[in-house]
Amino acid sequence: MHKQSYFIKGMSCAACVRRIEQGINALPGVEKASVNLATQKMVVDFDPGITNSDQIVKKLHDIGYDGAPIGPIAPPRAKTALVGVGGMSCAACVRRVENALRHVPHVTDVAVNLATSQARLVFDGDQLDLASVAKALDDAGYEYLGLASDLTPEQTDLMAEGEIRDLKTKLSVGIVLSIVIHFGSMHEGWNHFVHVPDSVRLALLFVLTTPVVFWVGDRFIRGAWKALKQKTADMNTLVALGGLSAYLFSALSVCFPSVFSSSYPPVVYFDAASMIITLILLGRFLEARAKGRTTLAIRKLISLKPLTARVIRNGVELEIQANALLKGDHVVVRPGEKIPTDGVVLEGRSTVDESMLTGESMPVVKAEGDEVFGGTINNEGFLTFRATKVGSETALAQIIRLVEEAQGSKAPIQRVADRLAAVFVPVVLVIAALTFLLWYYLAPNAGFSQALLNCVAVLVIACPCAMGLATPTAVMVGTGVGAEHGILIKGGESLERAHDVDVMMFDKTGTLTKGKPEVRDVIIQPGTDSTRVMDLAYSLESHSEHPIGKAILEKVRVDGAKSLDIREWAYEPGLGITGMLDGRRLLMGSIHFMEARQVDLGELREKAHDLSQDGSTLIVVAEDNRALGLFVVADSPRESAAPAVSRLKEMGLTVGMITGDNAAAANAIASSLGIDIVKPQVLPGEKAGIIKEFQEKGHIIGMVGDGINDAPALTAADIGIAIGVGADVAVEASDVTLIQDDLRLVAQAISLSRLTMRVVKQNLFWAFFYNSLGIPIAAGLLYPWWGILLNPVYSAAAMALSSVSVVSNSLRLRWSARSIFR
Repeated sequence: MHKQSYFIKGMSCAACVRRIEQGINALPGVEKASVNLATQKMVVDFDPGITNSDQIVKKLHDIGYDGAPIGPIAPPRAKTALVGVGGMSCAACVRRVENALRHVPHVTDVAVNLATSQARLVFDGDQLDLASVAKALDDAGYEYLGLASDLTPEQTDLMAEGEIRDLKTKLSVGIVLSIVIHFGSMHEGWNHFVHVPDSVRLALLFVLTTPVVFWVGDRFIRGAWKALKQKTADMNTLVALGGLSAYLFSALSVCFPSVFSSSYPPVVYFDAASMIITLILLGRFLEARAKGRTTLAIRKLISLKPLTARVIRNGVELEIQANALLKGDHVVVRPGEKIPTDGVVLEGRSTVDESMLTGESMPVVKAEGDEVFGGTINNEGFLTFRATKVGSETALAQIIRLVEEAQGSKAPIQRVADRLAAVFVPVVLVIAALTFLLWYYLAPNAGFSQALLNCVAVLVIACPCAMGLATPTAVMVGTGVGAEHGILIKGGESLERAHDVDVMMFDKTGTLTKGKPEVRDVIIQPGTDSTRVMDLAYSLESHSEHPIGKAILEKVRVDGAKSLDIREWAYEPGLGITGMLDGRRLLMGSIHFMEARQVDLGELREKAHDLSQDGSTLIVVAEDNRALGLFVVADSPRESAAPAVSRLKEMGLTVGMITGDNAAAANAIASSLGIDIVKPQVLPGEKAGIIKEFQEKGHIIGMVGDGINDAPALTAADIGIAIGVGADVAVEASDVTLIQDDLRLVAQAISLSRLTMRVVKQNLFWAFFYNSLGIPIAAGLLYPWWGILLNPVYSAAAMALSSVSVVSNSLRLRWSARSIFR
């Protein structure tokens, strides 16, 4: 389905809206047409293979309205799927899985996230061939765990708990045996407690080490075997080679002492083999525990889903599973209960806690005709509502989907790290081989044992786990923290681009301003009864559907105006209203409308001139060609607009505004908010062009909007930020969605992006710096000057610590981000 917006001329009331929607929805190939009377716009979802934009415009004309498309047709949204992948252990695995899945039919792009053990597949067919996905993973030596969407939170938790439980069991056995093996390797220490022949002691060490290597460390050996079958190497290869080298050399020394050693008892490294396996498994265990905390945000969101619902069917109230709700069901919610799905209130009045969606702690009053959202909590009243969205269509489900996709996505900087990791392991294998050869043939008095130890130290210390975890863990925490505070970031790429934004452009109406006109002042002609002015305004505007008319009605109702018997009421679109009362001609409309009918403005003329300079809309009430009063109407800035602009400028961004309003109105708003750049009188289709002009000058542009006509500009910008209460098409076109209409979240989103990218860069720096420093030391580079050699046991401990430190640094983001959202 493609999406296209249209501007419509000639609509005057709700009946027009209904007529147009029914007519367009009847067209073959049209899935949905949605008309907005206030903005005079329509959005149509249609199948371009069945109908086209010209046919839609023709149908509008046949119905009796003029219409024109706004901007280009939005392309269909790419289809994506999240697939669970088992058996990944490092960045080299990520690269191998991505390469395997790219060969699946119809898959156009793959992003594998090591932290979540998921692959995000983009495909262009009607349906993803899951059998081919499973086969590709199996052929590559990995396990297909199913679609992430098919797994319940309970199943996901059980899988994670099962993995941690298995690690914990093997780790416990490994620690106990390694301690015994360590003391058994100390000849004098062993004899201090137990006097046994060296042959028996060595045999015992051999027996105790074997389960550590082949059972406790079985995941490393199996992983290395899978990699070997694929003619590649990964982190498992390094650990398996390191552990097995020390084990096999020691085992052969015990079995054939005369071949491998000139003295007795022979030198063995059973303690090194067991410690390497155990310490790296310890790192894997701590890493798994820490990674579980990175998904805290998504778990919180999923836990908000209600499990049951009360519905009225055939006059009987039933309790059913929430996932069995149907559109149109009448749902009953009692005080204190969760609202099970999205809908519109039919009966009752209550306050609802929507903080889980908006982050706003104040309850929202709900009455007949108001929207309610699944997962929110009904506080005190009894509500009956009609379900309008169920299952995956609800606001909560959409938020969960966006966060899951974001956490499964990959930042561009991670792709660089993955490519480096793919060649890193083969390079390390070469360095380890050279280390062995140099120590064996060139180092004086080194011999086979020392050459082997140094080779093993290089293999073990170089595992690239930290590289693979550096970016995805930070992205997961960053997007999760954003979701908890009402900022939905659509992926790692959006998160990375946002921190480079240097110019932030805002749409005016409905974004910087409330989008709802308000009467700021009423000026009465000297000598005129103000009550009569209010009564005339109430009577003339009572039939109006125009937003300005509604604002005036709201004002005069508060002042107690009453209705008069107006005859011959007529509305002239874009100009004003006329009518008759007791033989006197009444007029209400713009200054231009009054001047065209030669109405005497009197003392209001000078005030009208002054007021027009600040961009206010002026509506005059006149009787028998004499102006009686002047309503000053303006679209006020949002309360959060000025603080948002101020904060963005403090952060070093240039702030601009794009609007279709005249220069006077635009400059008045910009001046009051402290905006640097103003682009007035810009047509909807021209907004994207303004964005591109700035991009051509080398700027990284962010665009904030909420309306249908903002979609092209949001798409054209480097980062599009949509206010979630706005049009669906704007939200779809954006990179970041703000669930609340609080513009301060724009600055918070940029700050969160900067903080997350700082943590990503820290992680990558330490991951690469650690290997750059550790490998030469393990190879013996410092030995000629200071006699420093790195025992393989310490190499294993350092490798395990590097992965844990990267994940821990990412988790620190949760605490650091507190300062952003104060």
